[in-house]
Amino acid sequence: MEKEKSCGAVIFKKEDGIIKYLILHMGLGHNSLCKGHAENNESEKETAYREIKEETSLDVKIDTNFRKVITYSPKENVIKDITFFVAEALSKNDPIDNHDDEVISFEWLEINKAIERLTFESDKDTLKEANEYIINNFSK
Repeated sequence: MEKEKSCGAVIFKKEDGIIKYLILHMGLGHNSLCKGHAENNESEKETAYREIKEETSLDVKIDTNFRKVITYSPKENVIKDITFFVAEALSKNDPIDNHDDEVISFEWLEINKAIERLTFESDKDTLKEANEYIINNFSK
């Protein structure tokens, strides 16, 4: 059984007291949270920072106190773990993917619209849990 590892984050910002989440519209046709494959001997946090920078060009602050792992099989004989953290956007600029054509566009959305927009149930569940964490730790 082959193992794959990806890491990323639920990226958020506070705008006029409202929390908004970054949703990525992918070239393959689905809507997703920011994540990607670990390279070499990167830590989970290093992978998340690199993927966020590559896919969005945003500067963020990652909070590893929120950590959710999703495990699934993307194809036969492969098990994949995706580790998500939360990350607060520090950049005021709009996100842009200067890395490749993987991400087509971005949207900053409030929680209910963000959940609706995501394609996969596992991403929706991750966003709901992250939202709860963010409300309890960043809204004060």
